[in-house]
Amino acid sequence: ADYLDNGNNKMAIQQADKLLKKHKDLHCAKVLKAIGLQRTGKQDEAYALAQEVAALEPTDDNSLQALTILYREMHRPELVTKLYEAAVKKVPNSEEYHSHLFMAYARVGEYKKMQQAGMALYKIVPKNPYYFWSVMSLIMQSISAQDENLSKTMFLPLAERMVEKMVKEDKIEAEAEVELYYMILERLEKYKEALDVVRGKLGEKLTSELQSRENKCMAMYKKLHRWPECNALARRLLLKNSDDWQFYITYFDSVFQLIDESWTPPAEEEHSLEGEVHCSIEQAVNFIEERITEESKSSRPLRGPYLAKLELIRRLRHRGCNDEYKLGDPEELMFQYFKKFGDKPCCFTDLKVFVDLLPPSQYTKFIRQLLDVIPLAAAAENEVALPGDIKALQQHLCVVQLSRLLGIYHAMEKKQKLAVVRELMLRYRHGLEFGKSCLKTELQFSDYYCLLAVHLLLDLWLEGEEAAVWQCLTLLEEGLSHSPSNAQFKLLLIRIYCRLGAFEPVSELYSSLDAKHIQHDTIGYLLTRYAGSLGHYAAASQSCNFALRFFHSNQKDTSEYIIQAYKYGAFEKIPEFIAFRNRLNSSLHFAQVRTERMLLDLLLEANISTSLEESIKSMSLSPEEDDIPWKDLRDNRDLTVLFSWDPKDRDISEEHRKLSLEEETLWLRIRSLTLRLVSGLPALGHTIQPKNSEKTAENGVSSKIDTIRALLQQLEAAVDSGKKFLEQKIQYPVLGPPPTRMAGFFSNGSCQCQTSLFYLVSDIYELDTNGLEERAEIQERIGNSFKSLVERLTELFNKCKGDLIEVRDGTLKTHPNLLENLVFFVETISIALWVSSYCDSVLRPFKSNLQKKKKKKKESSVAMPPVFTHFLDYVTELQTLTSNVIDHIKGLEIILTALKLEELSLKDTLLLQEEKKFTKTVQGKVQSSYHHSVQEIGELLKKRLDTIKKLKI
Repeated sequence: ADYLDNGNNKMAIQQADKLLKKHKDLHCAKVLKAIGLQRTGKQDEAYALAQEVAALEPTDDNSLQALTILYREMHRPELVTKLYEAAVKKVPNSEEYHSHLFMAYARVGEYKKMQQAGMALYKIVPKNPYYFWSVMSLIMQSISAQDENLSKTMFLPLAERMVEKMVKEDKIEAEAEVELYYMILERLEKYKEALDVVRGKLGEKLTSELQSRENKCMAMYKKLHRWPECNALARRLLLKNSDDWQFYITYFDSVFQLIDESWTPPAEEEHSLEGEVHCSIEQAVNFIEERITEESKSSRPLRGPYLAKLELIRRLRHRGCNDEYKLGDPEELMFQYFKKFGDKPCCFTDLKVFVDLLPPSQYTKFIRQLLDVIPLAAAAENEVALPGDIKALQQHLCVVQLSRLLGIYHAMEKKQKLAVVRELMLRYRHGLEFGKSCLKTELQFSDYYCLLAVHLLLDLWLEGEEAAVWQCLTLLEEGLSHSPSNAQFKLLLIRIYCRLGAFEPVSELYSSLDAKHIQHDTIGYLLTRYAGSLGHYAAASQSCNFALRFFHSNQKDTSEYIIQAYKYGAFEKIPEFIAFRNRLNSSLHFAQVRTERMLLDLLLEANISTSLEESIKSMSLSPEEDDIPWKDLRDNRDLTVLFSWDPKDRDISEEHRKLSLEEETLWLRIRSLTLRLVSGLPALGHTIQPKNSEKTAENGVSSKIDTIRALLQQLEAAVDSGKKFLEQKIQYPVLGPPPTRMAGFFSNGSCQCQTSLFYLVSDIYELDTNGLEERAEIQERIGNSFKSLVERLTELFNKCKGDLIEVRDGTLKTHPNLLENLVFFVETISIALWVSSYCDSVLRPFKSNLQKKKKKKKESSVAMPPVFTHFLDYVTELQTLTSNVIDHIKGLEIILTALKLEELSLKDTLLLQEEKKFTKTVQGKVQSSYHHSVQEIGELLKKRLDTIKKLKI
C-alpha cells in the first residue's frame, strides 16, 4: 500500500505477487495489485482481478475499502453498491457497512434505495441523522420526479409526515432537522405552516447563520403577500443595522404595496405580528431622514442611508411624483455622496445606478463640480494637475469613470480623444509612484487610467483609425508589466489579439489568469472560440481538454459534495448541488467544446494516423445519436467579465445576450450535424447485397443511408435558419460576445462545398446499390458533381489569397478573415477526402470485376464506364489544387518571415521610448502567431496531400 501511495505502481504489483505466492487467497493483496494494474494502464486485467475478489463477496474492511478506491478510479461507482449490498446481507447489523451502502447509493443518485438504506440504518442504530437521511432522500425523489403532481401528492407529504412524527415525539435535536422541515413545507407551498415553524419553538434552533430566522420569515411573508409584516420586520432590522441594503429594498417594496392597497393600521391592536408598520410616503421619507441623522453619529461612515434616499427619489419619480416630498436634488445629493465616499473604489459603482436621475444637460456641469473638490496640484503653469496622495487619486479616478459613463468622452473629436488618452496615460504613470511597495499579486492604484485610455483608443479603432489598435496593445502590455496579475488587462489583451487573428500570445495570457473550476465554463469561450479557427490546432486541442476535464470531473466531484452534505447535515445545500450539476451538464459551452473537439480530432487524425472508421469508433460516435440537450441548453458565459464604462445605449444589452445565444445555438447545430454526417460515412462502406436480394432491409445498411439523408435535410434547414439570422446584420458591442464563425462559413463557400459533398455520398450509394449497368444519367450526375466540387473548392481557395499582414502608411493591418478561410479550406478538403475514400471503396470492387470479365472474354478492351474517368480526373484535380494551396502557404511563410517590423516608422512620434519597446513586442507577437498558424495549416495539408495520392483506383 505504501508503494501505491508514493506512486510506485510497478513495485506495488511485484510485492502483491510475492504475497500471493505465499497466501493464495489474500483478497486484499489481489485488489491492491489490481489498483497497481489500473494505474499502469492495464484496465482489463485490473477489472478481471477485481471481479474475481468481488464474486467472493468479501466482508473484511480492507478489501472493501480497496475495491471502493479501485472502482472509483475506474469511474464505475455502480459496482460499489453491489459490493456493499452483498456485505450488508452477510453482516446485517453493521452500522458501518450500512452507511457505506447509503453513500454508495448517493454517488449514483439512487434516491429510492437511499431512503430504504437510511431507514434500515435507523432501525439498527436509532440516531436522528439516519432518520433524516431517509427524509432527505424522499425530497430528492420529489425533485427528480418528472411528474410534479407525483412529488406534491406522494413524496413530499410522506416526508412531511415523517418529520411531524419526530416533532410530536419531541425528538428534533439539530438545526439541520428544522431546516429540513422548513424546506419540505416551502416546497409544498405551505407557507403559513413554515412561518409557524420558524417563529415557534423549533425556530430557536436556527442559529448558525446570521439573521437566519428573520430571513426565512421575510421570505414567507413575501410568499403570503403579508406586506404589513414585511414592512415592520424590514423596519426593525434597519433600526438594528442601517447599512443592510436588501432590507431597504423590501421596506420600499412593502410601503408602496401597502399604499396601492390603501391599507390602514387597525385602531386598537398591534399593527402586525412584527410591530409598527409604515404605510405612507411621508413616513418613509421621515424614516430615511432619521437613518441619515443617526448615521452622522456613527463611528464609521455608512453608505446605506444615503443610497436609500436616492433609491426613494428614483421610485417616487417612477410613480410620477416630482419633488413634493422635499427630498432634495439628486445632483446635489450625489455631489455630497462623492464628497463623503469619493476616495472609495465603490463610489463609482454606487453612483452608476443613479446617474439616470441627472438631466443630460447637467452632465458637464456635474463633472466640473466634482473635479473642483479634488485636491490636485500642478507643478507648473501649463502642466496637468496631479493628485498628491492615493485618496485624491481614487477621487479623480471616480470622476473619470463617471465621465465615460455619461458619454462625455464619446462625444469628443478624434484630436480631443487622443489628448485625453495622453493625459490618462500620464496620470497612470504618475500613479505608479503610489504603488511602489505593492506586491506582484496586488493591482496598481492607477490601473484604471490605463484601461480607460485603451477604451478610448478602441473607440477610435472602430471609427477606422487603424493605428489605434496597436496602441491599445502597447498600453496594455505596458500596464501588465507593472501589474502582472491584473485580470482586466489580460482579458482585454486576449480579446484584441483574437480580433487581430493572433492566437499565440493568448494561450499564455489565459493560463496566467489561472481560471479555476466554474470559470472554464464562464470564460472558457474566450479561448475555444478562436484557437481552432485561427489555425492553432495543438493549442485548440489543449484548450478543449482543459474545459472537458472540468466538465467531466464535475460529475464525480458533485457526488462527493452531496455525500459531505449528508454527513454534516447541510441538507438545504443538496438540491443546490444537483441544480449546479444539471446546469453544467446542459451548458452550451460544454456542448460546443465536445462537438468541436471531435471535429478537430477527426481533422488531425482520421485517415492520417488512424482510419476514419477507427477514429469514429474510439469516440463512440454514431450518426443516429444526438447527446446535446437542445431544449435545456444553458448559456453560462459571463459576457460582462470585461469592465466597461459605456453608457447604457452602447453597453451589452439583454437583447444582445438573446441574439448571441440564438447565433451560438444555430452554429452548434450546423457543427453537430456535420459531425454526425461524417460519422455515418464508414458504416455505408460495408458490403451491400445486390439489389434483387431480399436482405437489404434486414442488414441495416439501407436504414444507414436514410439516416444520412435525414441528417442532410436537417443540415439544410439549419443552414437556412443561419442565413436568415445573419440577414439581421447584428453588431455586438466590441467587448460584448464574440460573433460565431457562421458568417465566414457561408460567405466563403465552405458551406455549399460541404453540403454538396454529402449529397454526392447519397448518389454514390445509389450507384453502389443499382450497379454500373443501370442508367447512365446517375454516372453523369456524379461526374458533374465532381466538376462543380473542384470549381467550388478552387473558388474557396481564391478567397484565401492575399497578404495576411500588410504594411499600410506605416501601420500594420492584419487580415484574420483570410486565415479563417484557410482553416475552413483545410476542413472542407478533409471532408472531401473522407467522401472520396468512400467513393473509392465503392468503385474499386466494380473495377476488379470488370477486369475479371475482360480476362474471361479475352477481349482486348471492355469499355470502362465513364464514372471511373470522372473520379480519376477529380482526384488528380484535388491533388493539383492541394499542392497549389501548399505552395501558396509556403509563399505566405516567406513573406511573413521577411516582414521587417523594425522599419515601421510609427507615425505617432508622441510614443515615448518605453512605449516603443512594447510596440515592438506586440507586433513581434502578432507576426510570430501568424507564422505559427500558417505552419500548422501547411503541415496538416501536406499530410492530407499524402492521403490523396493513395486514392488511385
